[in-house]
Amino acid sequence: MKKLVFMMMAIGCFTFASCDSNTENRTEEGIEEVEDGADEVGDDIEEGAEDVKDGVEEGAEEIEREVQ
Repeated sequence: MKKLVFMMMAIGCFTFASCDSNTENRTEEGIEEVEDGADEVGDDIEEGAEDVKDGVEEGAEEIEREVQ
């Protein structure tokens, strides 16, 4: 009988430990939002860098044409 009670208590502890808390869920959601925002900012920076690169290349071609 003692073994059965001990086993039930042990199973209950493992079950309780595996439950997600509201704080944990909110934290995970917050992390996901931050990651999404960082991805968007990274995409914006990449697009801006490509625009700058294109402008520099166009300027270099224009200077090259004028030099010739």
